[in-house]
Amino acid sequence: MNIASNPPNADIALTLVDLKRYPIADLDQGEGAAFLSKCQHSMETNGWCNLDGFIRPDALTALADEANALLPTAETLTIKRNIYQGAIDPSLPANDPRRQEFMHVAIQLADDQIPDETLIQQLYKSDILTEFVRRVQSKEQLYRCADEFQALNIVALQPESWHAWHYDTTECTVTLLLQAADQGGEFAFLPNSRTDETEDREAVDRLLAGDMSQAQTFSRGAGTFTLFRGGYSLHGVTKVEGERPRITSIMTYDEQPNRVISDDINIRIYGKRVEQILAERAQAGE
Repeated sequence: MNIASNPPNADIALTLVDLKRYPIADLDQGEGAAFLSKCQHSMETNGWCNLDGFIRPDALTALADEANALLPTAETLTIKRNIYQGAIDPSLPANDPRRQEFMHVAIQLADDQIPDETLIQQLYKSDILTEFVRRVQSKEQLYRCADEFQALNIVALQPESWHAWHYDTTECTVTLLLQAADQGGEFAFLPNSRTDETEDREAVDRLLAGDMSQAQTFSRGAGTFTLFRGGYSLHGVTKVEGERPRITSIMTYDEQPNRVISDDINIRIYGKRVEQILAERAQAGE
C-alpha cells in the first residue's frame, strides 16, 4: 500500500480507515456526531460496538500481509489460566469455578515484537483513533496502554484452536480482525458480567459449564473493528475451523496513564520469553 501521498506527519487513520462509512476524524458535527451517538448507544445497550469494514480494502490487504510476514517470528504459546488471568486463590473450594483453568494455544506477538514502523503500530498510536475509542467508551480520559508487552498484540489462532474464556487486564480493549477463519472463530462474550465491586456469579458459572444462552456471539469479517468492555465482560473465541488461521490485532487502552501489568500476569500470558527478559533485568538490577 502506498501512503507516500499523505503529508509526512499525517495521522495514519486518515489513510487506513474508511472515513466515508466511519467519519472518526470529525465527531463533533453532522454525520460524525450522528455516527458517534450510534456507537455510544450500542456500547450502553449491548456492551459492544461492532464496525464491519472499518478498514479500507487496500489497507486491510497491507495490514494482513504485514501480520503474516511477522507471525513466523512469533512463539506458539500454550496458555493455561483462570478467567481472571491471575493466580488461583487456594482458599476457594476445590469445585469453585473460579479455580478452573482453561487452556488455549495461539501464535502471539507481544507489543515489543511489533516494529514501530509497521502500519498496525502506527494505527494503534493514532491520536484520531484513540480519541474515537475514548468517546465511544464515554471516558473523560483514555491512554494507550503503557505496558511494553500488552499494549498492542497480534494473535493467530490456527485451525482447531480457540481463545479460552477470560477477562482482560484493562477495561477498554479493541480488536481489529485482520484475517477471518474459513469457519468458526466467532467472538463470544457475556456482556457486563462484572463491575469493580460485584460479578454475576450465576451467569458466569453457567457459561463456564457450557451454557451459552446468555452469551452473545457474532461472526465478523476481516476489517471489522470491535470495541467492548473486555475488563468487565467475560469473553473468548470459538474454535477455528477450515485451513486458514484467524488473525487479530488487539489494541489496549487504559484510563490511567503509564499503568503497566504485573510481571506475574505477563509471564502467565507470554511465557518463557518474557520470563527470561524480566529475570535478566532483575539480575542486572534494572
